[in-house]
Amino acid sequence: MNNSVINILIIEDEDYDVKRIQNTLQYFSNKIVVNAVVSNGNKAIEIISANASCCDVVIMDYQIAGSIKGEVLISKIKEIDKSIQIIVITKMTINISDYEFANRLINAGAFWFCTKYPGDVEDFIYQPTDFIISILNAYEKRKLERQSYKSNKKLSKNIEDLLATRQIIGESESVQALRKQIEKYAPSDANVLINGDTGTGKELVAYNIHYNSKRKFENFIGVNCGSLPQELIESELFGFEKGSFTGAGASKQGLFEIADNGTIFLDEVADLPINAQVKLLRVIQDGEIEKIGRVNSLKVKVRVIAATNKNLEDEVREKRFREDLFYRLNVIPIYVAPLKERKDDVSHLVKYFVDFFAKELEIRKPEITKEAIAALESYSWPGNVRELKNVVQRLLLEGLDSITGDDVRFALFNKPRRAYDNKDSLSFMNNGQMLPLKDMEKMFKERYVAFVRDNSRSDADASKKLGLAPPNYHRLCKELGLK
Repeated sequence: MNNSVINILIIEDEDYDVKRIQNTLQYFSNKIVVNAVVSNGNKAIEIISANASCCDVVIMDYQIAGSIKGEVLISKIKEIDKSIQIIVITKMTINISDYEFANRLINAGAFWFCTKYPGDVEDFIYQPTDFIISILNAYEKRKLERQSYKSNKKLSKNIEDLLATRQIIGESESVQALRKQIEKYAPSDANVLINGDTGTGKELVAYNIHYNSKRKFENFIGVNCGSLPQELIESELFGFEKGSFTGAGASKQGLFEIADNGTIFLDEVADLPINAQVKLLRVIQDGEIEKIGRVNSLKVKVRVIAATNKNLEDEVREKRFREDLFYRLNVIPIYVAPLKERKDDVSHLVKYFVDFFAKELEIRKPEITKEAIAALESYSWPGNVRELKNVVQRLLLEGLDSITGDDVRFALFNKPRRAYDNKDSLSFMNNGQMLPLKDMEKMFKERYVAFVRDNSRSDADASKKLGLAPPNYHRLCKELGLK
């Protein structure tokens, strides 16, 4: 766009009125240039579609001849380029209080409108000074909108790059359903409550909701409620004024104030004390925060996304969480399934993390054998995706050309490689003689229990996998000579 010249397209079907417009503009010919004059809406759409930069401001007759005119023509021009500004002139008798007509034009996208002329003006547009000023102001608005468009386009690219590093990986039914929920609910301003075990990726879900919402250009503020000291929770969330207490040498913005017009993510929300829950409820209900030391409340517009690994309904029954706050947060409930319930996603996650860490650590990607994937899929993953991510990083730091099942077991349980070779199969013969069933049963129990122990994080984990009560598990180990 040329910043020194305002390009004009005139849409007018009467030569006499075209001349009057040109006469009005001629005194500003060094600044305002008429690039084209057309007599109908179809021709105007054709010109603008071919080159939207041909005009900065459109001056159009409201009652133009042809099939496209009035508000329809305005809307079609705006569909091509929203930043083109449109000034409507009409010979219709317009009462200054005709708000319905004015609203129709503005809603369609017009910048300004005026009457063509009263009876005593022949050579110029009526109120020429207002007409010229409206063109200058329309041009400034076009520049601002073009600049805003470029800035938003750059921000959108940054957001796309950010989301590329925060993908929700997996093809299981639960992950596909999760992605559909995010797509469906992200455009809303409704509060979201994400429930799931530790390490499942609740914050990742919150990120994707925010950066796919209309608030994506605003702040996303995350806070772990369980990590805040109880005496500092209110000042961190809601802020304080200078001098409000000993040591308050300067005012401090709370996280809700920083998140204004954006999103705040309250992780482990069940850990908030009751007094903080009361204030949080007021923020959600009234859109007001009470800063410590401030007389008047402060208005904010914040979308709240909360997350917890606890059952909040149980917390409500135990009087540890306010029921009214629970219902305010639980407008859109989202559940993130643990990794053990979606084993099909393990291979997808492994590939993603291998690619990620190989690039980050600048190392060659190793081959991941089928046995390695099988070993990873057979593990219960109590730490969920977070644990898998750490295990993959640990494996890559080994600098191996090929990662095997034994390498995986070593990374998971810190057991020597090949420690399982003589335990993975049973021999039915002893010195050429078939073993009695009783001896075979004992051998199987001994080797199987040893295998489960070696593939478990603790005795409690092993007893659970074997389906035994801990006392029975310890008794069996003792009988088999494994203790």
